[in-house]
Amino acid sequence: MSDGTAQSSAPLWRVALPLPLPRLFDYRPAGDAAAGADDVGTRVRVPFGQRELVGVVADTGPADPDAPAAKPALARLDPEPLFHGELLESLRWLARYTHAPLGEVFATALPAPLRHGEPLADTHAWAWRLTEAGRTAREGLRAGRPQRLAERLHAGAADEDALDLHDPDWRAAARALAKRGLAERVAVPAAAIAAAPQPGPALNAEQQAAVDAILAAREGFAPMLLDGVTGSGKTEVYLAAIADCLARGRQALVLVPEIGLTPQTLARFRARLGVPVHALHSGLADGERARTWAACLRGEARVIVGTRSAVFLPMPQAGLIVIDEEHDASFKQLDGIRYHARDFALVRGKALDVPVLLGSATPSLESLRNAQAGRYAHLRLQQRAGAARPPRVRVVDVRKRPLDAGLSPELIDSVGRALDAGGQVLVFKNRRGYAPVLICHDCGWSAHCHRCSTPTQPTPMTVHGGGRRLQCHHCGARRPAPNACPDCGGLALQSQGAGTERIEEALAARFGQWPVLRIDRGTTQRRDALEQHLAQFGQAPGILVGTQMLAKGHDLPNLTLVAVVGIDEGLFSADFRAPEKLAQLLIQVAGRAGRADKAGEVLLQTHHPEHPLLSTLLAGGYAAFAEAELAQRELAGFPPYAHMALLRAEAKQTEAAEAFLRAARAALAEVGDASLELNGPVPAPMPRRAGYQRAQLILSAPERRALHAALDRALPAIHALPEARKVRWSLDVDPADLY
Repeated sequence: MSDGTAQSSAPLWRVALPLPLPRLFDYRPAGDAAAGADDVGTRVRVPFGQRELVGVVADTGPADPDAPAAKPALARLDPEPLFHGELLESLRWLARYTHAPLGEVFATALPAPLRHGEPLADTHAWAWRLTEAGRTAREGLRAGRPQRLAERLHAGAADEDALDLHDPDWRAAARALAKRGLAERVAVPAAAIAAAPQPGPALNAEQQAAVDAILAAREGFAPMLLDGVTGSGKTEVYLAAIADCLARGRQALVLVPEIGLTPQTLARFRARLGVPVHALHSGLADGERARTWAACLRGEARVIVGTRSAVFLPMPQAGLIVIDEEHDASFKQLDGIRYHARDFALVRGKALDVPVLLGSATPSLESLRNAQAGRYAHLRLQQRAGAARPPRVRVVDVRKRPLDAGLSPELIDSVGRALDAGGQVLVFKNRRGYAPVLICHDCGWSAHCHRCSTPTQPTPMTVHGGGRRLQCHHCGARRPAPNACPDCGGLALQSQGAGTERIEEALAARFGQWPVLRIDRGTTQRRDALEQHLAQFGQAPGILVGTQMLAKGHDLPNLTLVAVVGIDEGLFSADFRAPEKLAQLLIQVAGRAGRADKAGEVLLQTHHPEHPLLSTLLAGGYAAFAEAELAQRELAGFPPYAHMALLRAEAKQTEAAEAFLRAARAALAEVGDASLELNGPVPAPMPRRAGYQRAQLILSAPERRALHAALDRALPAIHALPEARKVRWSLDVDPADLY
């Protein structure tokens, strides 16, 4: 047999590359290696056109005799597969379910250094110690944080987790000492870090019953919904279940919805569990994320707390998966691979054969429906933990009432009374910036985003910086606010409405003797900024002004009044999920009040006090709302009683986007069965963004199988459409909203 014949019959690597193409690419193994099953799941570097790419071997097999000769790969990057067993099969499932290229799914699952071909990171831990110069200079340091840190390090090196527990702001002091050569960061074995677990409060009967149910199901897959009112102590249930998981030598993964919740959760978990708790979220440097990933792969990370992307971590010794605030929309990825971390965590839990615990005070309607159908165990916590009592809720009718920065006189009076009584106040407004729009009082001109507005649907730019700057919250465009009206030249420009900046300004002017702290995306961009702001705020009387990042997870024991401003926008939305999101938001933010031994009060300020949603929530709570909303969804044929996908397209011209969607609709109609419903093409609710015209096609079917069968059959033809090359398009299975 000739060399050429032998070469053509030798198995090839079938490589998944990070490209928007639903196929694998054949390469000959690097060097003299022969392709085998143990190559599957390893990263390889390959030539692709004029570039070099890092991909993952997804399969091996003989060459296609009709295909051009395969190029040789440049290198195999891993001695052992990074993806194997459960994780490999779960990622294959995700690619099939989202109808996404396998190479892009693999790339999404890896931290950036591994995506770029860097070796698997070292997984030692880090500690700080004094240098010889530091030991000599310690006694001469001026009083302050660097001096206190030096005193602590004088007793011996301290690992970073332990320093986090005692002083969340120690890093600035450490950098100051290191800059002067007085302290240094050193690597230590991860196994050397351990501490005595701190005992927690005694569990009440409901909490203990929930823990008992979780422990009884610990030896197999068991999805459980922990449905607990705010302040009922769900975290204590998590900690008890994780402690049992650790005692069995297993790993626990905890997913949280927001980066801002992670430092608070980490500190609490580290103190209570006595083991290093690893973090994974987008606020970390790429190297830190890669170290956590590697520690999980090696089984060294025993407890991991992370946001959405942590669902991709390898768990060779898995014992438990927890999804805190499982209802939260931030678990859904809105670009790239549009996965839902909660749903993928359930898939992984089943494949790993471990319990999955979903916790929330306001469970998603999908999870409640699964519990009703018996697919999930339903664990309830209906009383607040300790001495905490439910807050008193009052609706404030602001029709025909004078408003100051959107605040009614009744609300301002209640704020003053709460502060005088020594309590803290949260004024909640889910709109950042100074004001929603800038208008001319003389001619009616308003500031619109040139990249997102259409002739029939203008998109206002939000006023920031006390009226000095305009910013589009959709595309990010910014420009200075004009000094005079661009249309009439008049000087009567006015900021209409109120965002968090304007409310902060008004409250600071009215209550100058108390601190007023604003918490929104603009004030929390730096790492650990939210944690530092809340530590600075402390327990003394004061006012927090914030957006939805303050509505979840934060324990503020001295908070006695929550005032919710501007809920009316969410009462009349075209999105079928809007009532659910608003009800969850109101319950979550109301739950911040009265969490310790002080009574709490909640004010809901609205122009629509008789709205059915508010009436239902006030009369029966979230459970009554969910029951009514599920009935409405069933009648309308919306999820969870139907399954949806959204095909989106955008182009510079509306005609191109609509032409592609019409062709895609024809391809789907040809292969779909009678149960598949197609709606569109229609303009997107926001028809223009960042200069692109946007349209969409909605697919719906009562059974998930019918929806996916149609997509499986139609997508190859849709990819091949000539119209597809003229637009940017995406498919979103189980869309979180229709925008």
